[in-house]
Amino acid sequence: MSTLEPPLALLAELTHRCPLQCPYCSNPLELDRASGELDTANWIRVLAEAAAIGILQVHFSGGEPTARKDLPAIVRAAAESGLYSNLITSGVLLDERSLATLVEAGLDHAQLSFQDVEPANADRIGGFKGGHRRKLEVARLIKAAGLPLTLNFVVHRQNLERLPQMIALGLDFGAQRIEIAHVQYYGWGLVNRDALLPSRVQLDAATEEVETARLRLKGRLVIDYVVPDYYAARPKACMGGWARRFINITPAGLALPCHAAQSLPGFDFPSVRTHSLADIWQSSPAFLRFRGTEWMAEPCRSCERREIDWGGCRCQAFALTGDAARTDPACALSPDHGVMEAAVAARGGEPPPFRYRRIGAVETA
Repeated sequence: MSTLEPPLALLAELTHRCPLQCPYCSNPLELDRASGELDTANWIRVLAEAAAIGILQVHFSGGEPTARKDLPAIVRAAAESGLYSNLITSGVLLDERSLATLVEAGLDHAQLSFQDVEPANADRIGGFKGGHRRKLEVARLIKAAGLPLTLNFVVHRQNLERLPQMIALGLDFGAQRIEIAHVQYYGWGLVNRDALLPSRVQLDAATEEVETARLRLKGRLVIDYVVPDYYAARPKACMGGWARRFINITPAGLALPCHAAQSLPGFDFPSVRTHSLADIWQSSPAFLRFRGTEWMAEPCRSCERREIDWGGCRCQAFALTGDAARTDPACALSPDHGVMEAAVAARGGEPPPFRYRRIGAVETA
């Protein structure tokens, strides 16, 4: 039996359907259609297999997971399997009744996304009129239902100036945690990089604001902070390292080491329709490809940080260099670091219009 540790969490992307059209969405550019989604029975089986191999948490995501009518049955299956469940939602499809149904089914936590605190700009970014107003109401419903609440703010050059108000909103709602996550530039984020990439001045001001708030609010509010790579000297350990901490299931049932891995060519990602999670995690060639350090070339192979950042992000390496095995250009030691410096240098002037997340948006824009 392999001594490989089990994943900490399963990211269950139940659907790519979503009423919002966020230009930084983590979904792939080619969205899965509803007709190809994994059915209820298969999701229930996958959750049981996840618990059996030692997974502790399941994060229900999308798209918008509440677009699935069978979500309560899937949540109930997670609870019955002993998994801690977190709903990652835009909130715009939830109401008091549907939320109560999820709580009754055993939902443990809700993570509610916001595009901004200024209503008009929030609705513009999400491409959904009235969305911000709905989110505020749903945040109140979540707290009234007794669920732990995390607010998630995706930040970028077009909303960073309101970071203090974002933190204040979390306090107003009694959130236990706030995630301040800079856009990660692959997929839709890369398509819209010129419209979203902050300046160094904006980034430094945001980082200082977060650190100050962490000290001021210690014991009251946890603030997670995810920075963009474009001003970094060393890469972050993307997803804790390739196929080391997480496993992602797409709406169609493909198992991935991270949610962006479908962008990589030359991979035959296994399907949970035909393979068990245990076999996928332990022996799938796609999962073994970049796990650990044996795959690394220089400068990663001899780097003292090779088991800290694990070579950085494979998807970002491919997106910016065309080779998933190259050192992540976020690293100052990468021979390709200049592509990030060039992107920063080219940033400026008025941001271009968003290319919104929707089927065919990239091909027809």
